[in-house]
Amino acid sequence: MKPNKRSRSVKRVAKRTPGGRLVIHFRKKRPGYAKCAICKRELHGVARGRSSEIRKLPRSQRRVSRPYGGYLCSACMRAEIKRLVRGE
Repeated sequence: MKPNKRSRSVKRVAKRTPGGRLVIHFRKKRPGYAKCAICKRELHGVARGRSSEIRKLPRSQRRVSRPYGGYLCSACMRAEIKRLVRGE
């Protein structure tokens, strides 16, 4: 086994070959969900993937089209805009 495959950050998947042999394939684990910068809740409408994968997506799939989209959840965005308008 290659040294870079020995770490537990690589997911092991058992696959049966057409010859009937059981071999181990290695897959990278799926990255976590995008989180709100304030309340740390999961952001809806934001793609879940590595930076290299997300970069290839169209902009509409990368983030939501509203102020602070892809950075704050809708509830925190509303609160932040109210705070800015009030001048706090």
